[in-house]
Amino acid sequence: MLEELVGSKWHHFITQKAGKHYPEAIVYLSDVRHTAGIFFRALGGEGGLNVESATDSEVHAKRTILQRIAGIGDKTQYAWRDEETLRLPESIALFPNKQLNLDLYLWLTALSVVEVKKGDWISRNQLRTAKTLEIWPGLKGRYQLLLKAHLQQRPDPASLPEREAKQEKLIRTALLNPAEKIRLEYAKRPPQPVSLWLHPSPPVEEMNNRNAPEDPDDPEAADSKEEQKKQQKRKKANRTETPEGKDGLMSFRLESLWSWSEYTKVDRTSTEDDDDDAMQTAEDMDNITVSQDSETTAGKIKLDLDLPSSQYDDIVLGAGIAIDEWDYKKQRLQKDHCRIIPMESKDAEACELPQRLKSQARKIRRQFEILHPQRHWVSRQSEGTEIDLESYINFLADRKHGHVNSDVPVYRDLQTQSRDLSCLLLADLSLSTDAHVNNHSRVIDVIRDSLYLFAEALSVIGDRFALHGFSSRNRNHVRFYKIKTFSEKYSDEVRGHIDTVRPGYYTRMGTAIRYASQLLEQEETSQKLLLILTDGKPNDLDKYEGRYGIEDTRQAILEAEQKGLQPFCITIDEKAEEYLPYLFGKNSYILVRHAQELPAKLTQLYMRLTR
Repeated sequence: MLEELVGSKWHHFITQKAGKHYPEAIVYLSDVRHTAGIFFRALGGEGGLNVESATDSEVHAKRTILQRIAGIGDKTQYAWRDEETLRLPESIALFPNKQLNLDLYLWLTALSVVEVKKGDWISRNQLRTAKTLEIWPGLKGRYQLLLKAHLQQRPDPASLPEREAKQEKLIRTALLNPAEKIRLEYAKRPPQPVSLWLHPSPPVEEMNNRNAPEDPDDPEAADSKEEQKKQQKRKKANRTETPEGKDGLMSFRLESLWSWSEYTKVDRTSTEDDDDDAMQTAEDMDNITVSQDSETTAGKIKLDLDLPSSQYDDIVLGAGIAIDEWDYKKQRLQKDHCRIIPMESKDAEACELPQRLKSQARKIRRQFEILHPQRHWVSRQSEGTEIDLESYINFLADRKHGHVNSDVPVYRDLQTQSRDLSCLLLADLSLSTDAHVNNHSRVIDVIRDSLYLFAEALSVIGDRFALHGFSSRNRNHVRFYKIKTFSEKYSDEVRGHIDTVRPGYYTRMGTAIRYASQLLEQEETSQKLLLILTDGKPNDLDKYEGRYGIEDTRQAILEAEQKGLQPFCITIDEKAEEYLPYLFGKNSYILVRHAQELPAKLTQLYMRLTR
C-alpha cells in the first residue's frame, strides 16, 4: 500500500511538473460537440457530418527531461475531417484561460470547413488560415489571441540546435504570415505540434489508399454495426499482412532468469483465450493493427443475424418491390437499388385491447372526441332544409327598394364537415428496439403501446390512417410489415397484428420512407401526414452506415415533401439532436426524452399537428 501511495504521489507530481496543460481550464468535446456541429454548418459546412473525437498521433519532436521521465509529450490529438466525420480533440487544456480553449475548438471547426487538397501540410494549413480569415473576418480577433498564446508556449529557437531552431523560426513565420511560402529543411527532430492547424497527415488518407476486397451486399462478410460495448476513446489503427501463425518464438538462456515467474500468453497470432476480455485489451492499447484474410474465427461478441427458415418466418406478401436509393457521392438516384419485402406477421390472432391500456385509452378517446366531425347549420345556401331568416329578410328589403336578385341564397342546411386528411405511421422495428427502457419494459413494448393508443384515438375521429413497421438486413431485404392499411377498419384483427410486432434487424430508413410515401401519395385527401417513429439513426449491414444513410434518408424526406406530404419524426434517441435537424428541419421532429411517455405524447402530438 505504501509503495502504491508513493508511486501515485510521484506520478502526479512529475506529470504536473512536466506537463504543459492546465486542468483547471479544460474544455471537453462532449461539452461543445453540439455547438461545434451548429457552428460548422453555419459556416457552410456539409450538414451530414458527425462530430467525433480524434485519435492519438505520435509526436517525435524533442521532449524535455521531465517529459521523458513522466512518459508524456509523445502523443497529441490533431483536428481533421473526412467525408463523414469532423474529428476534434477529446479535450483541450492548452491555455490557462478556459475561453481560449473553447475558442480553439471553434477555430479548428472553422478551419476544417475550408477544403484544400494540394501542397504539403504547412502550405495547406497556411492557405486554410488565410481563406478562413478572408471569408469570416470576424474570427480574426479570436485567432490573434490564440496565436499570441500559442507562440508563448512554443520552444525558444535560441534553446534548440541549429537546424531545429531554423525549423522553429520558419513555423513561427508561417503562423504570423500565412501568405508567405515556407519550406522546412531536414533536422534531426521534427518541430513541435502546431495546435492551431489541422492534422499534417490525416489517418483517412492512409486508409483510403488501401482497397480491401469487400462485398457490401454479403451479410456474412459485412461487419456487425451494433456495438455491444463502446470504447471510451478512439484508437489509432494501421493495417498489416496477416501473420502465418509461426511468429512469436522467443528464445532465452534459462540461467539468465533471476526468479520464477508465471507464464502468460502475450505474443500470439490468431489464437483465442476464453478468459480474455477483448474490449479491455483494446482499451489498454494505443495502436490497434488489423488485417484481412479469407478465414473466419469465433468472436468474443457474436450476434447471429441469419434469417429464420421459411417455415418459422413471417408471411411474405409479394416478390418484392424495387425502390431507388440516393448516392450522395455521385449526387444521383440509383435506380431500383433496393428491394422492399412486404410482410405480415404469421402469429397474428385477433385480440382485444390489453387491460393495462384500457383506462388510458378511455381518457384519450374523450380528448379526441372534440375533434370528431360535428353536425352544424350552414347559412346562405341555394338549397336546404330550412329558410335562413336573416338572408330572407335581407332579400325582402332589397326587393322593396327595387333591387331584385332571384339568385340570392336564402336557405340553411344541417351539414357534417369531415376532416380531410390521411396519416401513415411508420414504426422502426430494428434490433435496437429490444433494449430495455426500465426494469419492466423494452423499447418495442413502448412502441407497441403507442400503436395501440394511436389507433384507438384515430378510430374515434374517423381519420384515415395506416400503420406499418420496417427493418432491414441489407439493400435487397428491407422488411415492410403491414399492420393496418388505409382501407381496413380498426378491429380486433388489427390489434392482433399490433400485438405481434417484435424487434427485427437494421434501419434502412430512406427505403422505407420512399415506399411509405408511395402508399400515402395514393390517398385523395388534401392533408397527408407521414409520422416516423424511431429510436436511432439510419444504419444497415452494408455502406448505409454513417453519412451515406443520413444523406439517403434526407433525400427521401425531401422527395416526400415535393409530393405534398408532411413528414414528421418522433424519436427517443438521446443523440437525435445531432442529426434530426439536418434530416427533417428544426420544426419537423420531436425528441421524447423519457421513452415510457411515448404513447401519451404521440397522441397529443397528432392532435396538435392536425387540429
